[in-house]
Amino acid sequence: MPSTGSAAAPKPTRFAGSSFERPAVFWFGMLLVVIGVGLQLPMYIMARSMHYMLAGMAVTPEMWIGMAVMTIGVAATVYSVIPVSGLRGPRTYARVRVSALDDGPIRPAHIWLLLTLSIAITIDVMKPTAFAFLASGAAAEYGLKSPASPHAHGLSIAFYPLSGIAGTALGAFIWGWFGDRVGRRGSIVVSGVIFVATSTCGTMPAYWMNLATCLCMGLGVGGLVPIAFSLMSETIPARHRGWMMVLIGGDIAGAYIITSWVASTIASPAHFGWRMLWLIGLPTGLVLIALNRFIPESPRYLLQRGRDTEAKAVLARYGAVLVEAPEEPVAEPVGAERALAFREIFRKPFLGLSAAVVLLALSIGLTQYGFQQWMPSNLQRLGFNAVSSSEILRDSAMIGLPFSIPVALLYGFWSSKKTMVLMAGITLAALAGFAIEGDDVVHHRLLLHILLVIPIWGIGLLNSVLAAYTAEVYPTVIRARSSGMSAGMVKVGGLLVLALVAFAVASPSLRLTAAAGVIPMAAAMIVIILTGPETTRKSLEQITEDEFAHALPTLQRLP
Repeated sequence: MPSTGSAAAPKPTRFAGSSFERPAVFWFGMLLVVIGVGLQLPMYIMARSMHYMLAGMAVTPEMWIGMAVMTIGVAATVYSVIPVSGLRGPRTYARVRVSALDDGPIRPAHIWLLLTLSIAITIDVMKPTAFAFLASGAAAEYGLKSPASPHAHGLSIAFYPLSGIAGTALGAFIWGWFGDRVGRRGSIVVSGVIFVATSTCGTMPAYWMNLATCLCMGLGVGGLVPIAFSLMSETIPARHRGWMMVLIGGDIAGAYIITSWVASTIASPAHFGWRMLWLIGLPTGLVLIALNRFIPESPRYLLQRGRDTEAKAVLARYGAVLVEAPEEPVAEPVGAERALAFREIFRKPFLGLSAAVVLLALSIGLTQYGFQQWMPSNLQRLGFNAVSSSEILRDSAMIGLPFSIPVALLYGFWSSKKTMVLMAGITLAALAGFAIEGDDVVHHRLLLHILLVIPIWGIGLLNSVLAAYTAEVYPTVIRARSSGMSAGMVKVGGLLVLALVAFAVASPSLRLTAAAGVIPMAAAMIVIILTGPETTRKSLEQITEDEFAHALPTLQRLP
């Protein structure tokens, strides 16, 4: 039974909310993962005299043992975060008001959460971003076709990002479900473990091994961003929730800046080679696991699981108390829980909203994994070298980065719906410019930099706006799943364009990759204008009440 607002709040703890149901199992699994990664590194080090090119080298017995040890370690860490009561477990549903989460001021705990999740999202987004910068180096080492080497006789380098993005698409849906079952923190920490394990993608000597490892990497990447946005939506006061979520999403551009810097320096052909873009997953994954200590579990999730004491501890840290519900909590029967599965996202009353989310997500994916993915290779095809092409893209991202702040403020204090339409319109205009100019744009250096700012910086920010919006408009019980759906459809858009390139149906030219995102983005703008709810300055409960409670009686029992 939720406590009333007048009840004494528990003493806040510094790190409230548990992540590991079985801590000893988790740390044992983590140790196995690190040992397994360590057994992969000697081959990479031995290739120093060959400029860290491992193609054609035989896999050592130590590497096979390391792979087996890593697999056992990852399985152990997944098991360690599963609730003792099981994945279904006791789930109770009550209409409660978390006063400070809706009406309270920003506290230092909120700022720490903002900074922590910003770092976590940056680490996460660096993984798929790396594909754009390693394509030319990997293609050269394995003798693969790419925009920079279209006449090679091997397979297409497009299979490389295709495998990773396929993993992220699958991971977005899996982790959306997993996050609703084991909590937000447990899901984030397991993502970090997968980052550590799959850093070995940089030590694989055979192309097929790169594909398999990067597919697994994608499984971890696909889950973190939607889970992080779900946690933010459930922890930040309503009047600050929107702009803070968009601001941390702006770190997607920050990830692009860091990755392009790494590509032009330590991962350049003159230093440690393209494989270093994967190997940095070892230290960054460990950082992500360490940061998890500063991330609270969602209080709304804890209440659903009947863990009232932990929920109160989290709320106390954020200056919140529970206000007694007007009716008694009711146990949700298993049949009703199943009724709110993924398929319900695409039925009334969610149908129009989900159509807008899907269309916008597809257009983002087509742009991010079509236009943005092949931009470094296209620039090299048009005469720039690997370092200068990375620097051009880095500069474009840096120019756009400061604009994340006004966009976040517009989303949080003006209109979430209108901000989405505005960002989609600006992105649409930039893509249309590249579609019209085509390769000729490289002859107008100033125009090239101006047009690049939007697809390089703006598409990441638009993705964060969509992630924030999705995390707000769906009810708590399906929030992680709907966020997973949104993130997954971004990856589906990427899969479509990467599959066309991989199977040589289309050539990834500037004009074609820019034009691919135009039509679905225009359609998404129309559907958002017609069906998108407004979320600015509304509590999560009020959004659910205003938009869905009258049409779906089951939601009357949701928190």
